[in-house]
Amino acid sequence: MTAAPFSLRRWLTAGAAAAALLVQAATPAQAAEPLKFKWGAPSGDYYPLYVALELGLFKKHGLDPEFFWFPSGAPLLAGLKSGDIDVFTTGLATVFALGQKIPLTFIGWEINDAAAAGLVVDPKTGIADFRQIAKAKAIGAPSGTCAQVSLALLARKAGVPYSSLNVVNIPPPLYANAFKGGSIDAGLAWAPYAQALAEQGYKVASWDTEYTAPTGVCPVLTGGRPAFLKEHPEVGAKLVAVRAEALAAIAKNPQLAVDALAKRLSISPAVARDVYNRTSGAQMPTFEQQLAEDSPYSLTSKKDGLAGKLYLAGTLLHEAGSIPAPLTWEQVQQSIDPSYIRAHLQQAKP
Repeated sequence: MTAAPFSLRRWLTAGAAAAALLVQAATPAQAAEPLKFKWGAPSGDYYPLYVALELGLFKKHGLDPEFFWFPSGAPLLAGLKSGDIDVFTTGLATVFALGQKIPLTFIGWEINDAAAAGLVVDPKTGIADFRQIAKAKAIGAPSGTCAQVSLALLARKAGVPYSSLNVVNIPPPLYANAFKGGSIDAGLAWAPYAQALAEQGYKVASWDTEYTAPTGVCPVLTGGRPAFLKEHPEVGAKLVAVRAEALAAIAKNPQLAVDALAKRLSISPAVARDVYNRTSGAQMPTFEQQLAEDSPYSLTSKKDGLAGKLYLAGTLLHEAGSIPAPLTWEQVQQSIDPSYIRAHLQQAKP
């Protein structure tokens, strides 16, 4: 039998196919594209979030959030209600949302904003501390936020009816111009605006912890729409993992947090440092504290911890006329889901 004639073209084709198979076998499977979603948050002192962004931790964990920043938490409610916002980080606008029957799931604390919030006044008012709040002619406090709840607690402790106060519904990022223009002479401000106003010559007459509970009533929470979290059950776990890495990086180098605050919020390094000092350490809720029933940061307690703070805030916002009815315990408890943190800690065990 005569052998088939040698074909250079056939040899090259076969060789190319074999090489392609070898390359394919040697190359790992292509990584899935990062999950894109929309994240809403007000401008605030959320340095674990900012550090996570600076270090590229979201992309590392397969997430690609598009951020939308608001002057306060209240404006992002429209996005949550319409479904345009999937994940959020905000303060007591969460209560405002629940009061409007917008379903939310809280994954965990971002920061305890009450630790760095306070009553800021124009020195010309002569207000020495919160007990003299009646001297203020116009007080800045945006509706449905930590500032309004703080003012309600302040008024209670000062023995002044909330209804007797002239409250102006503007967010802290606009306080500086409002003070200069004379439209307010006092305001309840969260960080970094309390500190930035003090740097400009205004006075922090009292800090939140002077007229609220020791840990305050301004839990800044990260969470999402229940429908989104159900559709993407891996997201909650990844958000906890990102936060854990960001906090570990900050523990090794606190300057990361200071620099991120200064950059993201366009504030001075001195203001950024003060904000970090007031909200870090014992004031930063740990994962373990969030699972402990006897902790002020608890996600597991039915009536204390986070549930108690949200319930109280709902009562105060209703009394102030910001929500039509106070929150029920069922509304509050159904919105808190500690399972993501619990799973993270169990996975982290050696």
